[in-house]
Amino acid sequence: MPASPVTARIANGVASILPGDWDACTDGRNPFVSHAFLSILERSGSVSARAGWQSLPIVIDDADGRPAAIAPAYAKSHSQGEYVFDHAWADAWEQAGGQYYPKLQVAVPFTPVPGPRLLLRDGATAPALIAGIEAVAEQNRLSSAHVTFLDDHQLSLFEQAGWLIRAGTQFHWANEGYAAFDEFLGALASRKRKAIRKERAAAVEGLTIRHLTGNAITEAHWDAFWAFYQDTGSRKWGRPYLSRLFFSLLGQEMAEQVLLIFAERDGVPIAGALNLIGADALYGRYWGCTEEVPFLHFELCYYQAIDAAIERGLKRVEAGAQGEHKLARGYAPVTTWSAHYLPDPGFRRAVADYLEREREAVAQEQEYLGELTPFRRGG
Repeated sequence: MPASPVTARIANGVASILPGDWDACTDGRNPFVSHAFLSILERSGSVSARAGWQSLPIVIDDADGRPAAIAPAYAKSHSQGEYVFDHAWADAWEQAGGQYYPKLQVAVPFTPVPGPRLLLRDGATAPALIAGIEAVAEQNRLSSAHVTFLDDHQLSLFEQAGWLIRAGTQFHWANEGYAAFDEFLGALASRKRKAIRKERAAAVEGLTIRHLTGNAITEAHWDAFWAFYQDTGSRKWGRPYLSRLFFSLLGQEMAEQVLLIFAERDGVPIAGALNLIGADALYGRYWGCTEEVPFLHFELCYYQAIDAAIERGLKRVEAGAQGEHKLARGYAPVTTWSAHYLPDPGFRRAVADYLEREREAVAQEQEYLGELTPFRRGG
């Protein structure tokens, strides 16, 4: 007998779905796909149709009317805040007479963190959910659908569905069972080990480093971090993506999963790094400062993150997008993945050819970068 047809629906935002129903479709290991995090983005005004991120989760319900599969999807009117760049694709499509925007984006806004993008209570519904994403794109005559920073375990699902696969590079620190930072340093070449110790000493001279989580984080801390975030955001993106309310809500609803690392001079915060704590990883997200101190960025974002991961027994630190300077600090290149659905056959062929060449270049670059890590050879 042929399988019964499956109907996917489009919900009016993450907040329109009950938290328990949403989180039942996740394994709770990645904080960024939780109902709390994604709904905070909406409720704080950071994500909205006006901001170019219209939240339209694609949902498949079970026989009882509860979500069994969800894709956190957005109608995008631009390509900002994605960290997987398709501006050249947009230009090519529009020069050919097409309209690239709006496009469909399955992602966590402003968050280049790999994770599940098909949220499932029953793994058997994955092909149906992918088909639902395709149907939304086709029925609304969208140029494309994109699933960015896709979990390795779900990559094959999109490959089997015939989506185009794109590779990228990030730098992650792997915890090889280290009991302390010095044990990690022992795995490095002598020259690199000495350089890191020198950097750390210079970075913290005259400063106090504080780790804050849970109820220890106050609105005063968020006020300080907001100043850091605005400074960095205005330089990197022209304007910060997140609103001030986002940080307050994050502190109110996800405080136990937040780690703020502050550098203070005479009791006054001068720099800070925001991390989220997952089940097996520490995720570095934002950093900023009001006083320039040599090496302080490396100390707060990379070395203190390693300290925190070792203390918590976490398997890795993911310190965000890009940054070959992370190599010298013990972060190694890893491959990130995205999947792309382009209904137009000609457009698909052109992008497929480009992606094949790009994947080869990424693999060659990673092989080269892997030789630059500071670890002792043969050790």
